[in-house]
Amino acid sequence: MRIRDWDRNLKVRLFGEALMNITFWMFFPFLTIYFAESFGKGRAGMLLIFSQIFSVAANLMGGYFADQFGRKRMMVISAFGQGAAFLVFALSVSPWFNEPVVGFIAFAVVGVFGAIYWPASQAMIADVVKEKDRSSVFAVFYTSINIAVVIGPILGAIFYVKYRFELLVAVGIICILLAAVLWKYTRETLPPRTENKQKNEKWYYFLKSQIADYKVIIKDRIFLLFIIAGVLAAQTFMQLDLLFPVYTKEKIMDQTLLEIGSKAFSVSGEQAFGLILSENGFLVALFTVSVTKLMTRYREINVFVLSSIIYAVSIFMFGQTEWIWGLIAAMAVFTLAELMTAGLQQSFISNLAPEQMRGQYFAAASLRYTLGRTIAPISIPLTVWIGYRWTFFILAVLALLSAGLYWVMFRMYERQKASIVQQ
Repeated sequence: MRIRDWDRNLKVRLFGEALMNITFWMFFPFLTIYFAESFGKGRAGMLLIFSQIFSVAANLMGGYFADQFGRKRMMVISAFGQGAAFLVFALSVSPWFNEPVVGFIAFAVVGVFGAIYWPASQAMIADVVKEKDRSSVFAVFYTSINIAVVIGPILGAIFYVKYRFELLVAVGIICILLAAVLWKYTRETLPPRTENKQKNEKWYYFLKSQIADYKVIIKDRIFLLFIIAGVLAAQTFMQLDLLFPVYTKEKIMDQTLLEIGSKAFSVSGEQAFGLILSENGFLVALFTVSVTKLMTRYREINVFVLSSIIYAVSIFMFGQTEWIWGLIAAMAVFTLAELMTAGLQQSFISNLAPEQMRGQYFAAASLRYTLGRTIAPISIPLTVWIGYRWTFFILAVLALLSAGLYWVMFRMYERQKASIVQQ
């Protein structure tokens, strides 16, 4: 499906979110280092875990609100809330008011609004795109994010240190502008509800209704296994902006990257992280659509299981090398694992979800990331307790466990589909 044939909602979002993501990635990869330097590695890891607890709750609430009040409304509110929080974050690192605690609180609020935005945005795609085209559309959005991952850190390496305040102000303004654009140029896509809802319900009725809806989702054993396996797999790819920057800064000494004639190009630890992060974004931007098309030819069980195994291999490779080219090779393997399921995951969720509960299914599925990100920061203090190599080894084992759970889940899913066909 070509972009020019997309619904206008998706075109507006693609370009608006791309600009926001570029500015966001100009400083986001360096935040773990900023918090580790401000609070210490152990405390920074615990604070990052604490901040994600709120995102888990916000994520579930966001799915419910997207199904109750509309995709567009929740996306507008979330984008505006993120913008306001970024402006507060900017104030916390300004020349006039340098306060890391305020910055951390603002960062947590950004995460909360981001968790509310995600399920509404994914449900909107499922609302307006036919099932056969969803994987490719999800892949294009994923590609746009990773183009930002390529461009953002490169620009961030130039501007972040000297212009941190200005960058945060810029991303805050861009988020607020995105909210205005979404409000003016997109339409609501929430499917009409078949049941009649009582008006003027008491404030706590929605919570009871939400809990009842999520109980239905949790009883879907296939979907529950999908979430648990995703949380385990997330412990590897979530380290891209948690463990990796700290590891490269501490372990990678100045090394020669290339020698051309009499000129030698060397990299420091922080530059090494920027390099492998840009490598990841470049490969994803270049190959997501083509790899997604290739993966649709194979059984989903094989794709998901193999992806987790390759994640395990890549994370083990990271822990075994302090050589820049070794890290580049490990990142290439890591990116392959990421690309294999990039478009398939969202399409799989939309196939499982009933139309009237898409927002909540996408919200519940996002627990793979919000719960994963809640647990993932433990890797930072873990390096203090058991060292980097054992930390990377444990992460590899978790990825292998996710492969086993995916195998069990897809076997159940295939049996379920076979029984439906027979009926």
